[in-house]
Amino acid sequence: MALRITELCINCDVCEPECPNHAIFEGPEHYEIDPARCTECVGHFDEPQCVQVCPVDCIPKDPAHPEEESQLWAKYHRLIAEPARES
Repeated sequence: MALRITELCINCDVCEPECPNHAIFEGPEHYEIDPARCTECVGHFDEPQCVQVCPVDCIPKDPAHPEEESQLWAKYHRLIAEPARES
């Protein structure tokens, strides 16, 4: 399941650089997560790094994008095969 950033986000900028998939970006109101790129850090870390560094605990799982671990692994393999995105 992809993660999402809620309206409780204080735009502190600590989550965006921690994402190994470049799924976090600055939205119009607060940071957001691209569900097509979020693997919950599967393939990179044991736990989602954005959740680990968030000072306000505003990054829950996104019920609008349910995925099983096998789907997260498939997404990870697809993403590592893509050319790197420029920031």
